[in-house]
Amino acid sequence: MIKSMTGYGRAEGASGMVGISIEIKSVNNRHFDCAIKMPRVYSPFEETMKSAVHKHISRGKVDVFVSIDSSNAGDIDIKVNVPLADAYVAALKELSARFGLPENFNVTDIARFPDILLAEKKETDIERLGADICAVLEDALKDFDEMRAREGGRMQLDVAARLDEIDRLTAMTEEISPKTVAEYREKLEARMRDILQSVELDESRVLTEAALFADRTAINEETVRLRSHMSQLRDLLESAEPVGRKMDFLWIFWCRSSTGKQTRSGPRGTTRRWRRWLSI
Repeated sequence: MIKSMTGYGRAEGASGMVGISIEIKSVNNRHFDCAIKMPRVYSPFEETMKSAVHKHISRGKVDVFVSIDSSNAGDIDIKVNVPLADAYVAALKELSARFGLPENFNVTDIARFPDILLAEKKETDIERLGADICAVLEDALKDFDEMRAREGGRMQLDVAARLDEIDRLTAMTEEISPKTVAEYREKLEARMRDILQSVELDESRVLTEAALFADRTAINEETVRLRSHMSQLRDLLESAEPVGRKMDFLWIFWCRSSTGKQTRSGPRGTTRRWRRWLSI
């Protein structure tokens, strides 16, 4: 089963109260090029994530988007600056004693003073969060692979259908090719008789011209090579390994064989069919 280089996958998960969302997009590219976009604090896990992606796709430009939602994490601690609070209370009592004022201040009054209450962010377990991000990435890659496999399956059916048609055209060309030599010889003799009128034809000359024409229009080498290429392409369609580069190589040589074939294929209708398939 072949897979497309283009695909999309998405997955969501959580690490404690922290939400994780990952999207993967890929397009065609000659080489593997992976870019991971996520908060800089998690950059130590970038290479691990790229390696995980590379296990699933060998070529293509891949973009991975990582979103972290910590709005429900509850990772804020409120601490009391006790030494400062003691100093404020002592100062208030001193004012009360000096000026004979009642000590009617309460906790709310003390809390209003600057820097009495301090908000601090809890320390995050980066290692645990990184492991959970990689787990969500694997889920996104599964979704990504499923889409690539679906598109690859449609491409496989299309290529297989085209190979069947090319196989049919090859058989047709092989059947018609020998007839073109006989037709050429008949046309050549008729033309020479028309030109020479009463002069006797040189049969050896006619045979020589027919032989030269047969050599120019011979397609055995091209059909053998083409059938070999088609057989290899069918095997590649069923392979579980990445086959894009091998298929590119075979397509190039297939086009060369087919170009030679369509120029020697004889009847105009068959030639038109070859030209149509060469435009694929």
